[in-house]
Amino acid sequence: MSVFGIKLKNTLFILFGSAVFAFGIVHFNMQNELGEGGFTGITLLFYFLWGWDPAIMNIVLNVPAFIVGWRFLSRNTFIYTIIGTLAVSLFLSIFQAHQFYLHLESDMTLVALFAGVSIGIGLGIIFRYGGTTGGVDIIARIVHKYAGWSMGKTMFLFDAIVISTSIIAYLELVEGMYTLVAVYVAARVIDFIQEGAYAARGATIISNRSHEVSEEILRRMDRGVTVLQGKGRYTGENREVLYCVVGRNEIVRLQNIINSVDPHAFVAVTSVHDVLGEGFTLDENKQPLQD
Repeated sequence: MSVFGIKLKNTLFILFGSAVFAFGIVHFNMQNELGEGGFTGITLLFYFLWGWDPAIMNIVLNVPAFIVGWRFLSRNTFIYTIIGTLAVSLFLSIFQAHQFYLHLESDMTLVALFAGVSIGIGLGIIFRYGGTTGGVDIIARIVHKYAGWSMGKTMFLFDAIVISTSIIAYLELVEGMYTLVAVYVAARVIDFIQEGAYAARGATIISNRSHEVSEEILRRMDRGVTVLQGKGRYTGENREVLYCVVGRNEIVRLQNIINSVDPHAFVAVTSVHDVLGEGFTLDENKQPLQD
């Protein structure tokens, strides 16, 4: 279901991701005086130095980012960004007013890990469904679009600058180190949620029985196989090279099929990200698998 191109499912997941993100900020970062990267780190810096409400400062700081986003982001992404940013501020206010204390100050390693995981899951879900929470998220999306950097990598670099400033301003060195651990974990979780959702395996197959292998893959797995023309450098023989992309959970099945037809086949398996097309994001009628 969508209104003016804005999908209800995307909106709901962005709201959910915003809630997870805000929960982590309040219950792990704020309760244990950890910093954070990006615009959120700046709002925490203001909070710990002068007591300024992060929920309000999140909106104030994002006004310039919205201007940039209007210029560089698509209409839908920009709207999702507005939704995500406002939702984060809303949930920050809610969790600050109705928080419970976990009393994890004696185990800062656990605090850093849970802070990174909760923030990474929240942001990863938001990114996965087309939104951002403003600030560095917008910058990261623009860099990803035009430079090809992963959003987690861009955010980690920016976060390092903000965290360094926080260490100078109010964080103890040990707290700063735990903050870096949390930010690193968050960056990895973000990439996993974004790329892992589409991750697949690509198999390059060289076999003397390429026709039989491709027929069995098509018949038993309903996966397409691309036939490429190759030439052995040592033997000088022309032969067919098969390429097939399957889900991560299908790779063992694919290997068994190949082995049953030609136990001597050469098979090279690589990781594949952002798989688009029939069997992954489209059905056999070229219609999206997800609404």
